[in-house]
Amino acid sequence: MAFATTITALNWRDAPVWKQASVNTSWCLLGCAIGDMGTIAFFQFTGIPWPTLAIMLLAIVNGLLTSIALETVILSRQMAINLAFKTAIGMSLISMISMEVAMNTVDVLLTGGARLTWWVVPVMLLAGFLTPLPYNYWRLKALGKGCCH
Repeated sequence: MAFATTITALNWRDAPVWKQASVNTSWCLLGCAIGDMGTIAFFQFTGIPWPTLAIMLLAIVNGLLTSIALETVILSRQMAINLAFKTAIGMSLISMISMEVAMNTVDVLLTGGARLTWWVVPVMLLAGFLTPLPYNYWRLKALGKGCCH
């Protein structure tokens, strides 16, 4: 019940927090997109006949790994590398997973498979950005937890 109370009692109109949450989400999106779209592009260009679900699951895992790697590099400027790695893994895994699922769902729904086209990439990125943004705002506002700041 405390979680629900925190959500409803939270001030959702704090522009500086939305701005910081947007920056954090953008960094996460960059990391996720590198691994995710790189994996999809690899299978698309090589023509390796994996099932769509298998490609998407591998793309999600690779997106998570590249996002964690990017966040670790960013955080290592502020703290020791081992602490940066632990922080990158722990602070935004829900955000990254929701981002990855949103991007891949959009791709499958709009293209019918694991395919990158010039018109689907911006829609995938928009879905990947908007899906975790409220969660990232909440974590930053309610818990003071975020990345890249």
